[in-house]
Amino acid sequence: MPQPAQNTRVCRDCDGFATVAITTGTRHADGSRATLRIACQPCGGTGRTPSSDLARTGR
Repeated sequence: MPQPAQNTRVCRDCDGFATVAITTGTRHADGSRATLRIACQPCGGTGRTPSSDLARTGR
């Protein structure tokens, strides 16, 4: 018997990938790359749509 699909509220701006690491092109003293961690601003880094957006769209 098929299982019902989960109704996950994925953020439409980041598509569920809320945090990304961007390399700056420089390296630390130990040779590892320097990166910046950037979080999605609309969802606050959670990857899910805030409940206020769902109430506004009528879902």
